[in-house]
Amino acid sequence: MARKTMEELLRELREKEAVLLLGGGEKAVEKQHQSGKLTARERVALLLDEGSFEEVDLFVEHRAEKFGMPERKLPADGVVTGFGTIDGRVVFVYSQDFTVMGGSLGEMQAKKICKIMDMALKVGAPLVGINDSGGARIQEGIDSLSGYGQIFFRNTQASGVIPQIAVIAGPCAGGAVYSPALMDFIFMVEGISRMFVTGPQVVKAATGEEVSAEELGGAMTHATRSGVAHFTARTEEECFREVRRLLSFLPSNNAEDPPFVDTGDPLERQEERLLEIVPTNPNKPYDVKEVIRCIVDQGEFFEVHKSFARNIVVGFARIGGHVVGIVANQPYHLAGCLDIDSADKASRFIRFCDCFNIPLVTLVDVPGFLPGTNQEFGGIIRHGAKMLYAYSEATVPKITVILRKAYGGAYLAMCSRDLGADMVFAWPTAEIAVMGAEGAVEIIFRREIEGALDPERERERLLEAYRQEFYNPYQAAKRGYVDQVIDPRLTRLKIGRALEVFWSKREERKGKKHGNFPV
Repeated sequence: MARKTMEELLRELREKEAVLLLGGGEKAVEKQHQSGKLTARERVALLLDEGSFEEVDLFVEHRAEKFGMPERKLPADGVVTGFGTIDGRVVFVYSQDFTVMGGSLGEMQAKKICKIMDMALKVGAPLVGINDSGGARIQEGIDSLSGYGQIFFRNTQASGVIPQIAVIAGPCAGGAVYSPALMDFIFMVEGISRMFVTGPQVVKAATGEEVSAEELGGAMTHATRSGVAHFTARTEEECFREVRRLLSFLPSNNAEDPPFVDTGDPLERQEERLLEIVPTNPNKPYDVKEVIRCIVDQGEFFEVHKSFARNIVVGFARIGGHVVGIVANQPYHLAGCLDIDSADKASRFIRFCDCFNIPLVTLVDVPGFLPGTNQEFGGIIRHGAKMLYAYSEATVPKITVILRKAYGGAYLAMCSRDLGADMVFAWPTAEIAVMGAEGAVEIIFRREIEGALDPERERERLLEAYRQEFYNPYQAAKRGYVDQVIDPRLTRLKIGRALEVFWSKREERKGKKHGNFPV
């Protein structure tokens, strides 16, 4: 029998590739488009730089032997895997293919995903996982469950070493949700993303509750109520643009610094608006994001968890070209109080920044922890402790600016000097105290007020005297808890100079396996 020529072998290769690249076939692709979704390969093309994708394991096939599986051909076993670049930097990616058996995960699909995760960890490059799957492939039984376990294990090993980003671009249910949950950031697309441990039918059977898939696990549910989703997008195109934007702020791994960008924005720039944004009256609200935009390069602030726990604001920006993570109280919501959700939100963000060498800038205007039985019964003590732990554990440069209120334990939790802040600045409007003036006066001067001829007038006199004496930044500055009291217009310059100095900071901690984070 004559051997095939190279030309014949190449023709055969191209024919095999053509079949596999079609995924589930033209009808399945058309159905995917009709449901408002892109295909796995279209998504990879949107995410990566044009022409940079190198596919791995295109020819992998399942080896299941029951339930008619030997007769079924599943191109690429329902997942596209490989690597490419985003803005010239290497990124590894897997994209589940819903046109192939609903993107269900079996033994070989899991092996493909695990191989890509292993490669990303070896190389030290970010991983992006695009999820669009019906879940575990029932026909493969325990092998599919084992596959999820192997992925979860690798998510955990990669945590804090490389950035891991999950895109939910279709259904993601049952055990499948836990891989995205173990990753650093989750993106969801309105109208097509679904995440839940148990779907609407199971919920109804178990509890009698009737709820739609969108209400139970849609993008807005997880962005506003559960906090599972960090970002939402109206379209897939917008989603992948935002993934690319997020990666522009992140280093490729924990051994690198975040990418420096010369934005052309002078560090010495002063904003007169900073004299007006924050009212001197501590009871008047304002939008802290206006302060952030005045301070950061070109006013560009990439907010994380925008719709969840809005009483605290977190996100990425640049100051003097250097990436920073910003944590700020938001007086527009709950007066900027800390509560269960905001503590969780801030703690996770702080720990991510510390993992990847991103300095932390904290803007403080906090009246305290939110009071109430719901908070106490929900474990505000445990959740609030997460912020104390996260800031105390962080070894990146930590710069704190006290804008206005800084009361009690919440003052400490917002990266005070005692939790390791490297530089603490305060505006002249800063009020650093154990508690609000009204409460303090009632406790300290109770007898004087009760014994006065005019108790109300005496209360007001003592209140004003207390405010004059203690409701300013100078008592804290006298004791070194505040390093500088500054003109608000100099905030950008002061932060920038502090970052330049503390960029080389090295902090050794006591050797241990790991701490016991108060989850």
